[in-house]
Amino acid sequence: MSDTEEGTPGSTSGGESAPGSRPLVLSSAQSAGPGKALPSSFGDSTVRQKARPLPTNPDVESEYSGPPTAPLTGAPLAPLTGTRRAGGARPSGWSSHPSRAGAQYTSEPPKVGYVDTGVPRRQYSRPIVAGLSVLVVLMLTAAAVGGFKLVDSYGVQRPLSQPSVKKSEAPLPIPPDVTVTVTASVVPDLVRLRQNEIYAAGKVAAVSCQEPAIKPDSQSAILRYYRALLPCLDKAWEPVLKKAGYPFRSPKVVLQTNQVAANACTGEKDVAYYCPADESINISWKEDAKFYKSDPLAARVWMIDTMAHEYGHHVQNLTEMLTASWSREGWAKTEAEKLEWSRRTELQASCLGAAFLGANKKALGLSGQKLRVWEYEMQHSGDEYSEDKVRDHGSRKSHWLWTEPAFASGDPKSCNTFTAPSAKVG
Repeated sequence: MSDTEEGTPGSTSGGESAPGSRPLVLSSAQSAGPGKALPSSFGDSTVRQKARPLPTNPDVESEYSGPPTAPLTGAPLAPLTGTRRAGGARPSGWSSHPSRAGAQYTSEPPKVGYVDTGVPRRQYSRPIVAGLSVLVVLMLTAAAVGGFKLVDSYGVQRPLSQPSVKKSEAPLPIPPDVTVTVTASVVPDLVRLRQNEIYAAGKVAAVSCQEPAIKPDSQSAILRYYRALLPCLDKAWEPVLKKAGYPFRSPKVVLQTNQVAANACTGEKDVAYYCPADESINISWKEDAKFYKSDPLAARVWMIDTMAHEYGHHVQNLTEMLTASWSREGWAKTEAEKLEWSRRTELQASCLGAAFLGANKKALGLSGQKLRVWEYEMQHSGDEYSEDKVRDHGSRKSHWLWTEPAFASGDPKSCNTFTAPSAKVG
């Protein structure tokens, strides 16, 4: 999907803002980023680019006659084509026979009835021999019968074939089959996007969070400001995600750098974005510092909304919707279809951010002038204000179309952009 975009100050477009105002430009990020707007008094910002991961080529079609379903987070992926899975003679000798000088034994057999002393052996009569034979047979028979009786007393019938037990004993139970078959349930992309459990999980929790009492006028102060907002978002979203049946993990908040991260997320200069590879929110501190210097109130509202939008991408990631939307976008057949999937994802992130802000507007002090600044920024965040005019985040009209009702309801069910007609995600 597209990276998160944030609006920047600039001139108006199409005469929809007050004369003399400057357009706001949505920022882009690694496959996720909020579109944002700034008041008309702000200076121009740099171009926002968007980077997203390469799609994975499916091998089968889904039940929707489109690309196959996206893999679940943490689920094993099919290996890439061409990859591989990681995984002397004994000595012998001759033995010599002893030499023989001559014959060792005589060839004449010994005489029967005689021993070597020459004394003849004793002879027995036939009756005596027959009687002794009968006695031996009787003794062997008695021993055999006694042995069988003794063996039978221990319940063993055929000890050499298989064990047996007495009739009075219950047979041993047959052990169960230890073979276990696990069948993974694959949820199609469109089901994951259009019927996600998050829509029925209820409102975002209202928590006792206040705007951080930190003046965001330096790099370190800006990072501390964003990190101070993180526990508030965690507490608000955790019960909703758990009720929807999804795991909860808090994202990291780091400063955006010009280096390509090891997690393969490419960060564009001066753009805040969400990276699903390591679940991190990457902050653009330089633009925030300039903004705060020119208009402190508008800059703080902008930063709060930026954090809420990027966290919206984190919610999409935890609910598998980010993976599913990237799958749809990556296998779009036309550029127009690809951009529409990107807009649906970005507009939903802005909508989820607005639901959080609406549920916690009292604690965050979003009323009066502060609320009017937020409304202005949302009404002036759109693709019209980007210098490259790429239609990947949604028009300013579409942003307000989704953020206004979500702010009023505080409920994620207001953010199902994937069932909306194309006209509402333009």
